[in-house]
Amino acid sequence: MIESQNSLQTGVLLSLARQGDEAARGALLESYRSYLELLARVEIGRQLQKKLDTADLVQETFLEAHRNFSYFRGSETNEFAAWLRGIMAAKVTNLLRHYLGAQGRDIRRERGLEIDLENSSRMFDRGLQASQSSPSQHVAKREHGLLLAAALAELPEDYREVIVLRNFEELDFAEVASRMNRTVDSVQKIWVRALGKLKKTMKGVQ
Repeated sequence: MIESQNSLQTGVLLSLARQGDEAARGALLESYRSYLELLARVEIGRQLQKKLDTADLVQETFLEAHRNFSYFRGSETNEFAAWLRGIMAAKVTNLLRHYLGAQGRDIRRERGLEIDLENSSRMFDRGLQASQSSPSQHVAKREHGLLLAAALAELPEDYREVIVLRNFEELDFAEVASRMNRTVDSVQKIWVRALGKLKKTMKGVQ
């Protein structure tokens, strides 16, 4: 279960990290792992398909953020999340240049990726509102993205996959069925069960 103190803990870690606490800095970054991996999954799914490992991309983002932490000028956790998204967007841009050559060298692409990541983050912040208003109400004034990503990470793989494909990549059920190598009827049933499980997981958030 997700602990109700997650948001407070993240804020404390950020404060300690800004004071030079190396252990707090590492723990702070780790608290964003599930969040960034899901954002990377959504973005890379559109941009580079299966060529890249989201875990590697997030780890590289963490390494750069750790090295350059002194350049972070904010004081709020939402500002820190935006800073991490900017670092990851730059990483994806470099990978696009590597894989796509001249097609990936448009300087505007990096800003476009930052916008895409921000939009994906806002989907997290809505907390799957259309399908389950109760959890989104519970976390209305909290770090929705971090909490929702952590909850999704606890779900069985099929449950997590169907929610990511349907709610974040916004595929229709036929496309989800094709991606998961299942029938449309089966993915619809899995999706309903997955949302129920996610809602149950989120109940502990106040």
